[in-house]
Amino acid sequence: MQKVPEEIYNRINNEIYNIEGSRWWHNDFSLNLIKTLLNPLRVRYSKRVFNKLDIVPEGIPALEVGCGGGILCEEIARIGFNASGIDPSEVSIVTASKHAAENGLKINYLTGTGEALPFPDSVFNVVYCCDVLEHVQDLPEVISEISRVLKPGGVFLYDTFNRTLLSKIIAIKVLQDWKRWAIMPAHLHEWKMFIKPREIKLLLRQNNFEWKEHIGIMPDVSLLKIWRYLHIRVNGNLTYEEFGKKFQFAESRFKNVMYMGHAVKNT
Repeated sequence: MQKVPEEIYNRINNEIYNIEGSRWWHNDFSLNLIKTLLNPLRVRYSKRVFNKLDIVPEGIPALEVGCGGGILCEEIARIGFNASGIDPSEVSIVTASKHAAENGLKINYLTGTGEALPFPDSVFNVVYCCDVLEHVQDLPEVISEISRVLKPGGVFLYDTFNRTLLSKIIAIKVLQDWKRWAIMPAHLHEWKMFIKPREIKLLLRQNNFEWKEHIGIMPDVSLLKIWRYLHIRVNGNLTYEEFGKKFQFAESRFKNVMYMGHAVKNT
């Protein structure tokens, strides 16, 4: 894969993280769905990976690239890691820092980009990058930087969207464009920036990683039920928090919309 051309990259609205960056922890804000729908799966999956690799999180350094308001980074800290988070949005970083302090969590937050991580080589045992890879302009450079800051034997955990016709219909049309169901802000994602599993596997191999697995991500209820919940929420009869409690995401063999995985940096 190459760096995303400017005309495609400019179609996504990454500015939302500055405009709305103070609202990450509000119960009726769209991006708060990360907490209810995605985080439980991410935490379960990462713990399973750590058990498989005999990694004891307590006190060892972990980084989240693209941490936003800290919704996942706080879970990383609670697992036991010495957590750091980095994000381009200064407003989001201020929100994350304030929320962590209010909840007695020591997390090192910095403003910066995945293409130029402000850390020395080989300092982290674990790096997370979740629902972020499809937002960056220079994906090869981000993967290169993540490899650089990981220690040999360190683990990279990620999730992203697959670039398929179905993901275009669901993630772009239904969730963003079609007002009858749309639950996400307009221009949050650009389909041409979605990543096929074979593409990320190639990038990982090119950056000194041993790719381990990909797992599909699917709701634990039928799509028909979800479409009904979406319509009810759009009509104002469900808050985002109430919507997020109707179902969760679970591991699946079906990778055509979203998938997650991990790789280990070669020693």
